[in-house]
Amino acid sequence: MAELDMTLRRGESLLLTLGIPVVLLVFFSEVHLLPTGTAQPITFLAPGVLALAVMGTALVNLSIATGFERGYGVLKRLGTTPLGRPALLAAKIAAVVVVELLQAAVLVPVALGLGWRPSAGGAGVAVAVVVLASIGFGGLGLVLAGSLRAEVNLAAANGLWLLLLLVSGMLAPLSKLPGWLQELAKLLPAAALADALHRAVGLGTSVAGWSWVVLVVWAVAAPVVAALTFRWE
Repeated sequence: MAELDMTLRRGESLLLTLGIPVVLLVFFSEVHLLPTGTAQPITFLAPGVLALAVMGTALVNLSIATGFERGYGVLKRLGTTPLGRPALLAAKIAAVVVVELLQAAVLVPVALGLGWRPSAGGAGVAVAVVVLASIGFGGLGLVLAGSLRAEVNLAAANGLWLLLLLVSGMLAPLSKLPGWLQELAKLLPAAALADALHRAVGLGTSVAGWSWVVLVVWAVAAPVVAALTFRWE
């Protein structure tokens, strides 16, 4: 609860977290710049921007906030308590999931207003996908935050976000990439998240097996690496 309270108290950051995905969704739905491959761009963009919001919150926002907490010595004091690294990292990832619920509560009505007609039967699957992706991205962000200086972490988190976005299939179909890059992208959590959400709430089809495997592997491996490598200062 304490971690969630601190997260919600960052008003400016929370406003950007909620506002930027909405701006992207509205802009690209009305200004047809992206090769979405659908008659109604919102059909492709709504799941894609949801995926983008998850990646931005769980990877970038969490990594940067934690990195500066560590840099300012805030986490050093926690290191002297019985809390422990795994409990701290779990609390931070749980707070991220709550913020993502707020993002969905804002994005979904906007997308519906723009004409999105999601597949209702995929809602439960989408939630499971988002939780797995949040854990994986959160673990990855905490690996960066727990091992790099705050300023270096800031650049690294944003650079990694941009790189993953380019090969994710969130704003343009993965099929637009060269074949070799598609195969490489399918090993990364961004592409697995985007493809799973597009299928679950966009196309209304079952999620591909490779997406589940990639999401589960990252959800297990990234937090474990974070817990083993995280330094309090």
